[in-house]
Amino acid sequence: MSAATQERMPALYLSHGAPPLADDPVWPGELAAWSAGLPRPKAVLIVSAHWEEAPLALGATETVPLVYDFWGFPEHYYRVTYDAPGAPELAESVRKLLRAPGMPVQDVPDRGLDHGAYVPLVEMYPDADLPVLQVSMPTLDPVRLMEIGRRLAPLRDEGVLIVGSGFFTHNLAALRQGGIPAWSAEFDDWGRRALEARDVDALLDFTRKSPAGQLAHPRTEHFAPLFVTMGAADATGELDAQKSVIDGFWMGLAKRSVQFG
Repeated sequence: MSAATQERMPALYLSHGAPPLADDPVWPGELAAWSAGLPRPKAVLIVSAHWEEAPLALGATETVPLVYDFWGFPEHYYRVTYDAPGAPELAESVRKLLRAPGMPVQDVPDRGLDHGAYVPLVEMYPDADLPVLQVSMPTLDPVRLMEIGRRLAPLRDEGVLIVGSGFFTHNLAALRQGGIPAWSAEFDDWGRRALEARDVDALLDFTRKSPAGQLAHPRTEHFAPLFVTMGAADATGELDAQKSVIDGFWMGLAKRSVQFG
């Protein structure tokens, strides 16, 4: 195993897909190539669309079973394992960075990684040899999530890879059989242009300022992790250093994934 680096890690927002992502002919390779091009992290701190809990919560700091938070899939998807080491030292650092008046932090020691965390990590770090800590989203307010990201930013200089895991468009109820819905394509194009223009104000108000925003995200939990990532980049002046590493669509949903730094 390569030695962990102490150089500043980038901050990522990735679209994570559902468990069948593993069977896609293209996407797993894109995720693997992405991680192969990054400095090797000391640990991974991940925020997933699938864990909303207030006050902000830290997941298990030792290896516990995964959370199979999906229904109706073939049995083999419920047998996937990802026995990454726990990250108690990282958890303590997160507590110190986040605890402040009005921002309590709680521990949920039996909460394993959900599919928003382990589905992409299986493809990016298949050996499961990096400590991983999942943190809940205590709110969906973009401004507050950016502030959380800013507070977490110093971890990047300690070799921690900060990951916001969502889906760039997410409206399963509005999907139709085959093809890419217009609302998904329009929002993806708008989001790409807003990111490239560093239009933070537009992104923060995406439900009103984007075309088809209400259709692309009728509930905003899958876009919300982007703001944790953006906060972690903003704190180090790296909002300008962003690029879309993965784009395109999967089952009609935009899988755009972005790297800052």
